[in-house]
Amino acid sequence: MGPLDALIHLLSFAAPALVLAPALAAAGRLLLPRQRALVPWWGQVALNSIVGLAVLALGLWRFGVDGKMATYAALVAAVAAAQWVGSAGWRR
Repeated sequence: MGPLDALIHLLSFAAPALVLAPALAAAGRLLLPRQRALVPWWGQVALNSIVGLAVLALGLWRFGVDGKMATYAALVAAVAAAQWVGSAGWRR
């Protein structure tokens, strides 16, 4: 596998987390605009991305392959929890 193929594989592996993170942060800002968040928008995107990539890496380690539906379900749950924490959801 050449370097370009390795880069494409890495980006394909990270794509679900890197797409879900800004989408969830934007949705949180659009749906609840009056709520004060603990971190700014870009901080929530960064937090969601880090949590999402960690969950994908743990799923790859646990199952030995990428693309398991259990990993994607855990990704959605973990990033939603990170968004809830970053937007101070417990204060509502």
